[in-house]
Amino acid sequence: MGQKRILGVYILITIFALLGAACDALISSPTATTETPSKASPVYMPTPAVILTPQSQDTPLETEIIVCELDPEAISEMDEIEGQVRSLRGLQQIRPVDREFLTQVQLRQRVIDDFLADFTQEEAFVDARALALLGLLERDFDLWNFYADLFTEQVAGFYDDEVEEMTVICGADFGGPERITFAHEYTHALQDQTYDLENGLGYNDDLCETDSERCAAIQALIEGDATLLEEQWLRTYATREDLTDLMEFLTSFESPVFDSAPQFLRQNMLFPYLAGLEFVNALYFDGGWAAVDAAYLNPPLSTEQILHPERYPTDVPIWLEVPDLSTALSAEWREIDRGVLGEWDIQATLNEFLPKATAVDAAMGWGGDYYLAFYNEVQDIDAFVLVSQWDTMPDVHEFDAAFRDYADARFGDRITTSSYSASWHGEIGYVILERRSNQALWILAPDAETAQALRQAITFPAPQQ
Repeated sequence: MGQKRILGVYILITIFALLGAACDALISSPTATTETPSKASPVYMPTPAVILTPQSQDTPLETEIIVCELDPEAISEMDEIEGQVRSLRGLQQIRPVDREFLTQVQLRQRVIDDFLADFTQEEAFVDARALALLGLLERDFDLWNFYADLFTEQVAGFYDDEVEEMTVICGADFGGPERITFAHEYTHALQDQTYDLENGLGYNDDLCETDSERCAAIQALIEGDATLLEEQWLRTYATREDLTDLMEFLTSFESPVFDSAPQFLRQNMLFPYLAGLEFVNALYFDGGWAAVDAAYLNPPLSTEQILHPERYPTDVPIWLEVPDLSTALSAEWREIDRGVLGEWDIQATLNEFLPKATAVDAAMGWGGDYYLAFYNEVQDIDAFVLVSQWDTMPDVHEFDAAFRDYADARFGDRITTSSYSASWHGEIGYVILERRSNQALWILAPDAETAQALRQAITFPAPQQ
């Protein structure tokens, strides 16, 4: 599945994450007022960028150029926050960071144009089909329109690393939610000026298309860094008024498109912030911001390293040789996608039909993999191959056992089974599972004939590159 590069663009999910201990500290501060706002139950989730009021899907988009000016006091506050962020993060501004002020509707359209202009209907179709083969989406899920709806549900401001500019909403109060998320977005500007995210770090569309694992890992580093800084800013500089604003936001926040999204899409959107924050926290606790800065010079390579900071940077992914299966199937078939799933996607796949703890344990010990997805447009059918390598024999045995339970739940009763292989045949298709040495092979095809044709064309165990 191609990882889409979305830096600093936030769908408004919730800001419960930073309102736990930080709010307790602010409420109990001697300088705080005696009125204490009611505290929502803390739910650990990422913070949004600039907060907007939900927009109707039928709201017409503005096509005319509107001069949009922000209150001078708000601009002064932005300047002050930038200085506070530089002080906390220890990064210096090399050149001025431009700010573009847009209305709510203009900002909403800007996000759609910037993201969806490079995400075609064909790419959305391919991603959705591949995710459906993993059981993460329904087969006919409209991924393109889902993103369009999500971006228009509630839009957030962002830092654009391609033009090195921060986009800020005008026509809304610059209160607590706006101030805390401005700190997050300005951190991206400092990261970019210091490390050149697109060219120096290699975080660009080409990387995300060819190596989605590394792309996801770098995104987690970038967003985890900005989220930790944002948390520190809240504890250090947020005022009692900011806290009150944030609490008021929490009481009225709604996100129906996000809330109704499939489990995987919700979890995957949160991954760079939740897992990224844990990863960056581990670096910070070990060596402060200097350790985080060092990670930009030797960036993480996999979601495994993000999920297990203790494995960074020594536990690097193993690259397997990917076979050419173009002649294995009839001319009606074409390969539509290939890549690496990684520990995070394997965990998410198993978690669709197994308990979270089981999925986490089974995905742990991932060493490397490759997947191939095929589509037969004439018959509107799909096929999928996954070869995975595991660190140890116990690791591959644990994955094998978990996958058998997963397959029983998803595909129905097994038709064959042994210590080293198993197969299933049900409404979804024909499934083959094999284990050899420390590798596992999974084939999902519409029928036994197609599955066996793929199996005969695959070298297994797969050689390493």
